[in-house]
Amino acid sequence: MAQLPTVIDVGRVAGVSRQTVSNVLNSPQLVKPATRAKVEAAIAELGYRPHASARRLRTRKSSTIGIRLDPMTNGISGSILDRFLHALTEQADARGLRVMLFTASDPADEIRQIRKLRDGADVDAFVLTSTFYGDPRTEWLIEANVPFVTFGRPWGIDDMNDPQHLWVDVDGFNGLRDATRHLVGQGLSRIAYLGWPSPSGTGDDRRRGWRAAMEATSLSVDELSALEIAAEDGVSQGRDALASLLSSGAAVDGVVCASDSLALGAVLAAPDGLPVIGYDNTPVASAIGLSSVEQPLDEVAAGALELLLGSTGSELVGWSNSSTDPRHRLVMPRLVVRERTAARLA
Repeated sequence: MAQLPTVIDVGRVAGVSRQTVSNVLNSPQLVKPATRAKVEAAIAELGYRPHASARRLRTRKSSTIGIRLDPMTNGISGSILDRFLHALTEQADARGLRVMLFTASDPADEIRQIRKLRDGADVDAFVLTSTFYGDPRTEWLIEANVPFVTFGRPWGIDDMNDPQHLWVDVDGFNGLRDATRHLVGQGLSRIAYLGWPSPSGTGDDRRRGWRAAMEATSLSVDELSALEIAAEDGVSQGRDALASLLSSGAAVDGVVCASDSLALGAVLAAPDGLPVIGYDNTPVASAIGLSSVEQPLDEVAAGALELLLGSTGSELVGWSNSSTDPRHRLVMPRLVVRERTAARLA
């Protein structure tokens, strides 16, 4: 069996000392950028991976990232966080890091769990999901000086560029605008938006994308408002909401939705031929041929780790006030267009 590469092998290929390789791995800020680049190239060439247990003993860090495992709210759009978790775990492992899962009943309980894990030195940093208006978790983490990154923006508070609030998100505004523009480009003008009740940071962002695209049509403000439908996330809720709109006599050419759950419900209520576009591009959307906006979760996971650890490192890089070092990542989604194989699923 081939012998695994060592620090000495990396130093030989990079033309530097063993100590320099160790500094790049453990204290990269001490190494000149050009030298660090040579060592990183040698690491990639050899496929070298530091011994995780030895590094944890040496640095007194856990090399572990904590993330709450949310309960599955439904079998359709709820799977998006599971897919993100898989991508995050896979990419963290490639950096020699572990992901620790924990559960919590609500945000206050999540703060208690984070405090416990942090006090026990079990976790170096945390990834938060499902951010919302008035989210108490981020304020507590900043005050407690606990490193973290959120999948989701700091909705409703004035810290979009706070150097201590690292965040990565998918641009729902552009996603729904592209979806709506796709239908407008087919000659349709009365396109309804089926989304969640406001205030919802994510939902309101997607609604604004729909509205921005609809401004290109000849509809009045009142006509646009009449095409907005709000419902809690779920298939039956989406079905009932669209059925109510159609029964009122409203003329609808198409529907764009804040989630695939709502979109599937809309398909159940829609007459044959009415185009429906969802959001999340779940396996259900693929199975029934439903067009949907896809969130590139591999890019989201990569952005979260890069904000915490730098582009290639495995140690926390800390916070920065530099204007040239953005503290967030906004990832662009893409519209997946399909011919719906089942116009109605009754």
